[in-house]
Amino acid sequence: MRVLVTGGAGFIGSHLVEKLLAARHAVVILDDFNDFYDPQIKRANIAGFAKDVTVRHVDLRDGGSVRSLFHREKVDAIAHLAARAGVRPSIQHPQLYYDTNVSGTLHLLEAARVTGVERFIFASSSSVYGASKTVPFSEDQQLTQTLSPYGATKVAGEFLCSTYSHLYQMRIVALRYFTVYGPRQRPDLAIHQFARRIYAGQPIDQFGDGSTRRDYTYIDDVIQGTMAALQYQGPLYDVFNLGESETIQLKELISAIENVLGKKAKVNRLPEQPGDMPLTCADISKARKLLGYKPTTKLSEGLQKFIDWFLRSQRGNSPAL
Repeated sequence: MRVLVTGGAGFIGSHLVEKLLAARHAVVILDDFNDFYDPQIKRANIAGFAKDVTVRHVDLRDGGSVRSLFHREKVDAIAHLAARAGVRPSIQHPQLYYDTNVSGTLHLLEAARVTGVERFIFASSSSVYGASKTVPFSEDQQLTQTLSPYGATKVAGEFLCSTYSHLYQMRIVALRYFTVYGPRQRPDLAIHQFARRIYAGQPIDQFGDGSTRRDYTYIDDVIQGTMAALQYQGPLYDVFNLGESETIQLKELISAIENVLGKKAKVNRLPEQPGDMPLTCADISKARKLLGYKPTTKLSEGLQKFIDWFLRSQRGNSPAL
């Protein structure tokens, strides 16, 4: 199978590309290498396998370039992981998030329709659940309100996918990822940011009283679920949570990072941020049953793996930091 991975040079995308190559699939990477964080980090992410893939620098906002890529590169499936990510930046730049995440997804779906690509994976997010009072979050919950433009763009992406699946019989799976972490995690995300600043003796920002809870999901588990979704033969359109079904408070996470690093954090306590979800927690029973999803990495184990990678990167003066 020849798979187009959008955002293939990013954190989750580069891990998926590695897994696809190991399974002997051909891979085309679409990435615009934007400056949301240092583009050299993305280049480092794919350095180990760049010779084995086709890399195309394309901005999803440019529908003509997306169509041209599809006519040039014939693919059997699309794993659409590219997006402008992050809740807080989406509040500052809602138009950019809409143009990239909604219009960009539409451009891909249209190009897939025109060129006959029938299998499409859409990377959604736990952010679609907003401030849901029903915990854990399950896929059959009605989505009534998101808390950020980022979350809204992911709901819109899901609805575009379901519409194209209905109209054109495309097999589309939306995967709601829950706070993915692990080696090569984006530098702006909490675990990476906290580890970097604690290690350097710099203060970290804690928004709120530290009681917010997240369902942290290790990268290897998310990739296992994503690979299974590429083979899914159920309904033409379906949605799955990929999480761990366990949550940890922010203050407990900080303590765990301190313990692994062997250093105390200097905590700068700040007011809660608009758009932040108070809790994420995945019901993964559907993914277990229909995808054979089997998350195995507990946070204590995954955190150690991340810190081991972080320290190696630090010693090697890697651009990942």
